[in-house]
Amino acid sequence: MVNVTIMPRTELPQYVPSGVCQTCDVCCHFPEADSFLRPYFMQDEIAAGQTAGIPAAHFPNLSGGQIDLVPDPTGVGYLCPAFDPANSRCSVYESRPLDCRLYPLALMWDAARQKVMLGWDRKCPFMVEALPPDIAAHAERVSALLATDETIDRIAAHPQLIGRFQDDVVVIKEVPRLTARLTSPNARLSPLVPEDAPRFAEALKRAGLLAPDTLAAYAFPYHCMWMATLPYWWMEGEETFYLFARSPDGWFMPLPPLGPKPLARSVADAFSLMEQWNGHSPVSRIESVMEKQKRELSRAGYRFASTGGDYLYGARALAALMGDGYKSQRALCNRLEREQSVVVRPYRASDEAGCRSLYERWAAQKRAGQLDSLGRLCLDDSHSPHMTVFARHETFALSGTVVVIGDAIAAYTFGYWLTPQTFCVLLEVADRSIPGLAQYLFREICRTAVAQGAQYINAMDDGGLASLRDAKQAYRPMKVIGSWIITGL
Repeated sequence: MVNVTIMPRTELPQYVPSGVCQTCDVCCHFPEADSFLRPYFMQDEIAAGQTAGIPAAHFPNLSGGQIDLVPDPTGVGYLCPAFDPANSRCSVYESRPLDCRLYPLALMWDAARQKVMLGWDRKCPFMVEALPPDIAAHAERVSALLATDETIDRIAAHPQLIGRFQDDVVVIKEVPRLTARLTSPNARLSPLVPEDAPRFAEALKRAGLLAPDTLAAYAFPYHCMWMATLPYWWMEGEETFYLFARSPDGWFMPLPPLGPKPLARSVADAFSLMEQWNGHSPVSRIESVMEKQKRELSRAGYRFASTGGDYLYGARALAALMGDGYKSQRALCNRLEREQSVVVRPYRASDEAGCRSLYERWAAQKRAGQLDSLGRLCLDDSHSPHMTVFARHETFALSGTVVVIGDAIAAYTFGYWLTPQTFCVLLEVADRSIPGLAQYLFREICRTAVAQGAQYINAMDDGGLASLRDAKQAYRPMKVIGSWIITGL
């Protein structure tokens, strides 16, 4: 293997003095084994690292990715496997990756994940305690190098190198050429905006996919709540609509291509595009594949991973809660009505502050409970979508309902119509300290939907959360609509 480095030391010398680094316990040290701050190695940097002595086992993805850490021999935290704790030196210093060469500068997305920014990391003690006066000049040298075609091509092949937004990294400047390359690698791509709803609906019609047992993701409002944090882009070709999303890790498709031409052909075209943008990264994938599509694509040799599916119910059964199967839910609704003075009404713009306050209370209640790591991650990811829905529910054609107890909003829900017969429940939040409120909220939204013609209620998936799966199963779904991810050939 060839010892390859992206930036010779003459072009990007170490900025922090070596004497400072050798007395520091921040760099190369990490509190968790899966820390998002651990070094990222591009494909050729992995080759260089292995040549320099890092065992291949520490690189879980040889096409590029973050290195696997090792336990600190002191028993506290973890270390980069290239770090020698005996002398506080990097064993692959001459061929260390760009991620390390940049430090204490860092590349990250801005808070809206729209722009690539260059900043200085205040976790570095040298930067905190004695901010050098020439940091701006150093940042200019680095940004000039980051703007070269060679460097842009390399980073575009490894978009995971761009870190997520961090409050303790002070932004110095945007890297506009890198932003442009990573946000729109194809001239045919257009950002998805609310005005594209008719185009999306027409593509769904051409694809002939809408039915009572269609996944909730096959609706424009489903994706709207993520627009503020996960930029969506679309393009069309041969009457086929391609929907892409750009995460910090790279590009993927939230839905299969929508169009009349053979699905295997359009899927192959989509993966070809994502390979151009992501390189050989496993982030390239197509989500929300349904059973019929899976059967068609299986013949083409694609790999699939199940993600569970949406819970579909008979709407009248949920509105009535009749029979022994719903005995516990019915009892809880009755208890709420006995103990509380309840008002149910449509959501209005003036409810935003009250719903925000309820969300924060609900989130604190969940954090005080028994959440595993997946539950905490889902909760952290939920904040921005909820705030977006409060502010833009009308723009996104969402129907909202609130439950008022006393003078305060105690529960809210938002949903949309997938078809004239199927209503999808997008968000539900109820004060967890009030017995029966969650069950009452769900029954009331089902009653409202039935009054408007619903025959089916789609309550989305369970996100892999055992507690949510048990709650959804307790309502006796008539079907769990299967959902898969395509991960390539």
